[in-house]
Parts: sequence; C-alpha cells; structure tokens
Amino acid sequence: MTAPDALPVLTSLDDLVAMVERGKNLFVRWSRGPGTDLGPASSTDDLTGTSLPGLSVNALDVEPWWDDRPLRLWVARRLYDYCHLRRDKGPGVRPWVLEGREIGRGPDNEPLVRDARPLAWIDTEVIDEAEREVVRQRGPWGPLRRSADGEPAG
Repeated sequence: MTAPDALPVLTSLDDLVAMVERGKNLFVRWSRGPGTDLGPASSTDDLTGTSLPGLSVNALDVEPWWDDRPLRLWVARRLYDYCHLRRDKGPGVRPWVLEGREIGRGPDNEPLVRDARPLAWIDTEVIDEAEREVVRQRGPWGPLRRSADGEPAG
C-alpha cells in the first residue's frame, strides 16, 4: 500500500456511525483508494467520459429532514444504496471515508469534493451489516442501479 492508503479500518457499522456523530463534511468514496484518487486522477462521468472537477462521493452527513430517526439506519442506507459500485467498478474497488469540501454536483446529482482528507477504509463486514440493517426495514428497497432505458436494472 502507498502511504495515503495506510488508513485505519472501520470494522463495524457502529464504528462508522460514531465517526458520523463526531464529524461534518464526511463522505464515502468507492474507488481503489486515496493513493489513486488524490494524485492527478479525477472522477469521470461514465456516460460521456467528461472529466469532473472533483471526486464523486456519497454524503454521510445527516439531513435535517431525517429528524430523530436512527442514525444507524441513515448510515446503513448511505452504504447500501451504492454497494453495487464495488462490483460495477471492478477489482480493488472498496469504500473509504473522507472529509472534504463540496464544490458542486455531478451528472447523477452526487456531491463532488476537493481537498479530500482520507480518514478510514470501510471493511466488507460493515457493508454486510448495512445490508442486514436495510433488509430489516419494511417494503422493497434495493441498491441504486439504472439501466440504459432509465428503468431499475435487475
């Protein structure tokens, strides 16, 4: 591992929840890691190939409308909604937490950040815990995936 990739590893969903409770401007990035992302590489729109002005991420900060609902469920959903990226983006892609400055939105309305400060890797067990947390909820709920015709992919 390169030095930027030598991060602590969060091994439980509760560890990640505690990090979200303590911090602000926290995001999850699904990639090969900070060693790749913090160099000259930038995010690219998969559809058009357009280079984006920041890293594509998913926000962990809780929105005010969430009210007093469980933070654990919020964090679980933030991971679960994008867990397909570890498969779709190829070998070596895994989630990591960063603190950053949001500078805009990407083509899928995802936050784009600069000045990323890597904080921790997220272990696969945390993703498994998030999936179990979401499955306990009532009603159908699946990770975000879209096909070319705009319908959910199967």
